[in-house]
Order: sequence, then structure tokens, then C-alpha cells
Amino acid sequence: MPELPEVEITCMGLQPILQKTIKNIVVRNTSLRWPIPSHLKKTLPNQKILAIKRRAKYILIETVSGHLMIHLGMSGRLELLKNDILPQKHDHVDIQFQDIKNILRYTDPRRFGSFHWIDGDINQHFLISKLGPEPLEKFFTDKYLFSKVQNKRTTIKNIIMDSHIVVGVGNIYASESLFKAKVLPTRLAKDVSLNECKKIVKFIKETLYKAIELGGSSLRDFYNVNGQSGYFQQTYAVYGRKGKPCRACKSIIVSKIIAQRSSFFCPKCQT
Repeated sequence: MPELPEVEITCMGLQPILQKTIKNIVVRNTSLRWPIPSHLKKTLPNQKILAIKRRAKYILIETVSGHLMIHLGMSGRLELLKNDILPQKHDHVDIQFQDIKNILRYTDPRRFGSFHWIDGDINQHFLISKLGPEPLEKFFTDKYLFSKVQNKRTTIKNIIMDSHIVVGVGNIYASESLFKAKVLPTRLAKDVSLNECKKIVKFIKETLYKAIELGGSSLRDFYNVNGQSGYFQQTYAVYGRKGKPCRACKSIIVSKIIAQRSSFFCPKCQT
């Protein structure tokens, strides 16, 4: 599933359509995670795109009348293409523009993504209203994280992957950040100290920034809007490296299922 860096990279790649006016939207398959609103065929034409931003893993395309909110799901991607490129089986949505010869195409083999229209306060939308702070913003601090681990008997990995506590720290970046902070993902949250929270917050931010710089992690389905893959996966310290030597101490990387997700760690470097 695309995580925060991949969604951020997608938003950055969409900058060429800023201030462009939407001509039409072609919906070939309305059956995504939620049905695509039928009114978009009337709502979107003649709308100028004023801003493109991200909240958690949601892409927000702002117009005068409201926001088109897109989630990529597990296998979705947006791509800017020449408007004469014919759609394929899993190309479900095209957004056409009045003043450029490109279309924005949404492709999603598994159809777990979604399109929503928000004509009010986006912070009140049911998918947004209960989300935690952004990990790259100043509100996500060691003291904030420490306040959330108090008396919690769940694992620290579950805490940092809980979107109600902090958004966008998916499985890959949680594993990598905890390795750098030298904290086992299986540690109970209540046993994590303030100093360890400081390290975790620091390395979550550093890891996410580095992933964005390297174009994200291209595992299975993720490519940016120009069809290019990312390179962050080449730097993984633990994720996906079960049975391989730790890059720091040469111990063997192990994995364990935590909350139905594979977690990777070094049993010597992390305590």
C-alpha cells in the first residue's frame, strides 16, 4: 500500500495541473472502496484547480467549489498521460483539462482506492475528522508521543501505526524508524521512555524525509505520476530482510507478525 512518502510524491508530481481548468471526468468503473459520486460528471467540469495537498494518505485537490479527495488504496496510482493513450483494463478514471493535452488517469487493479467530493470543511469529513497529527509537522513531538504511550499495553509499533495517534507511518517506515531508534517493535508502549520517544519521533521524521527524497518505495504497484519508480527500498535496514545480516551488527534480521503485519527487526540492535 502506498504510504505517506508515496502520497506526498504523488502530490508533488501533480503540480503541473495547478491552475488548470477541468474539462471533463470519465468514469469507467464506479465500484471502488466506496462508489464514485455520480454528480462529479456535473460538478467537476469548469472547476479550476487551486491547490493540491495531502492529509494523511489522502490527496486533496482544491477547487473553488470544494475538494476532490482521492485515496490510492492498496494498488492505486495517478498518472499524467497524453490524452491519446488508450485506457487499459484497470484504468478506471480520467480527468481531462481544457488547456493542456494531458489527462490525469487513475489506475487501480484491486479497486480499494476511493474518490470523494467535499463541499464543506474537510476537517469534518468522516475520513478526516478523527485523524492524528502529521508526523512531519511540529505538533508531533516526543512529549506528545510519550503522552500517548502511557499505560498502553499494546506494542509501540501499533502505537506509531495508529492513524488516530499519528498519520501516515505505515509498516515499512515504522519498521525502519524503530530500528534506527534501537527500539523493538514488540516492546509494550507503556515501557517506552521519554528519551526513547524522542528518538522514535526523530527517526520517523528523518526516515520519511529520506523516503520522499528518494522517490518513495516502489513495491509492487507504486510509481509516480510520470511512471517512474522510487529508490528508498534500496536503503532498507530491516524491512523485508528476514534471514539477512543486520547492516549494523551482522546479526540475522528476524520477523514477527504484529497486528497481522510482518514486522522486521534486529534482535541485537533493538531492545
